[in-house]
Amino acid sequence: MKLPTRLPDFTLPAPFARLGERLPQLPPTLALVATLNAALGRLLPREPLEPLLGKRFTLRVTDAGMTLRFAYGERGFRPVLDGGPADLTMTARSRDYLALLLREEDADTLFFARRLLMEGDTELGLLVKNTLDGIDLPRFDPARLSPREILARLRERLVAPTHHGA
Repeated sequence: MKLPTRLPDFTLPAPFARLGERLPQLPPTLALVATLNAALGRLLPREPLEPLLGKRFTLRVTDAGMTLRFAYGERGFRPVLDGGPADLTMTARSRDYLALLLREEDADTLFFARRLLMEGDTELGLLVKNTLDGIDLPRFDPARLSPREILARLRERLVAPTHHGA
């Protein structure tokens, strides 16, 4: 089975958005915050994020009906539970967020095509965009998820000699 090399263009059907708007937003927000915190110091260097300290963000996923509110502080990312205003709100479809994450498209392309909307603090929006652009993620290769590839990598690890320090 050949896996697609690019993410297809899609929008979730309207019932997903209607359902998503009615569901609690805390569980997906907690998943996002946990992912961001796991990336801190690894994929997300802390130093460039210093200007984000104390800032509040809203991530809207239009076709999923999700509105994720979170903030960045000294101890990392955390969910925002009150209805206070965000310093920066980003709005896009789930497909466009995935394309950004998978490095298929950059924030500028999505922004100028009006597929990624940023509202609020313009300077903060530029900082977030530049931070996203500066993250050195490996390009996602769906072929690496095939059972054959996974088994080959597992086999390599199992038969690789272990080095014990003296």
